[in-house]
Amino acid sequence: MTKVDHLVEQHVREYQSRLKHVDELLARAQAAARNRPGPSPEQEELEALRRKRDELASQFDRLSSLKDWREEELEKAGPMGVWDAVAQQLEALVERLEGRAD
Repeated sequence: MTKVDHLVEQHVREYQSRLKHVDELLARAQAAARNRPGPSPEQEELEALRRKRDELASQFDRLSSLKDWREEELEKAGPMGVWDAVAQQLEALVERLEGRAD
């Protein structure tokens, strides 16, 4: 396995791990939001974060379909940082929603 192949596999695993984490947070936030009557700022925030998740997943799918990865691009962790930021926003939202449910 070449260095580039290894980097591709590593980034794909990292992406899948972050996507799973974000999806778990989205599920928790949705469950907590269902207990809220009527529309709320948190529900609007949840929808915005869901759209961002879908957009990022779509971008990754487009990137992963490219056959000519450049090594310098693979070594950057930029997209992973975006996943972390979305996850942090979702974690804060889940904490607010689950905190109010108690």
